Amino acid sequence: MSLSKAIRELARLLRASDRTFALTGAGISTESGIPDFRSRGTGLWEKADPAEVCSVDAFHRDPATFWRNNMQWWQAFFQAKPNAGHHALAVLQKAGLLFGVITQNIDGLHLRAGSTVWEVHGHLRTVRCEQCDQHHPFDIIEGWMDGGEEPPRCDCSGLFRPDVVLFGDQMSPDFWVATQVLSGCQLLLVVGSSLQVYPVAGLPQLARDLVIVNRDPTPYDNRARLVIRENIGTVFEQLLEEMGIKKDW
Repeated sequence: MSLSKAIRELARLLRASDRTFALTGAGISTESGIPDFRSRGTGLWEKADPAEVCSVDAFHRDPATFWRNNMQWWQAFFQAKPNAGHHALAVLQKAGLLFGVITQNIDGLHLRAGSTVWEVHGHLRTVRCEQCDQHHPFDIIEGWMDGGEEPPRCDCSGLFRPDVVLFGDQMSPDFWVATQVLSGCQLLLVVGSSLQVYPVAGLPQLARDLVIVNRDPTPYDNRARLVIRENIGTVFEQLLEEMGIKKDW
């Protein structure tokens, strides 16, 4: 199927659905300069074992090393800006064609673009003290990076940990809310996700119909009504044009 024909079909499916959500993964943020995790040759997990770098065990084993290792790529997230894919999903929501975005990403770009968003793997806006459970702005860690060898701590002496779901963590409250809001979902747009990480990879089972926009194959391709393997920004900019919806970015 040509891209133009696929765009027309996607527009038709969106118009026909009364309850549409998007589920996004790392692939939507690569166009903002944030590398994904599993792409061959470039994925972050080809360069490091997540169990050794971004897990609960790694944090408790050596919290200072945990922070230094992960800040190597987390700091880049703060320089990134929402791209056409993020903006287009927000525009579709404003047009009443999308209820919101469920995202695996922790970069906060959907929120900055203006979407209603459920961040099922957490975010990098705050950190939490493991002892007193108080939350603090994430930039407290950036201040620590300029200093000593000891891990960053709260005034109560408890360790700061990121408000993200690490390997070995329980899922965030947003994940459980997402399972509820997907009740009655007629159409789920899966955008930039490999659909390989559970339990999030099970969420498409809650939708009646699927559209997948992703560079690589996913386990759900055979079930999807439509699969588009093209640049995400291009797909959604052309979709807005096809539907006569004006860009606002």
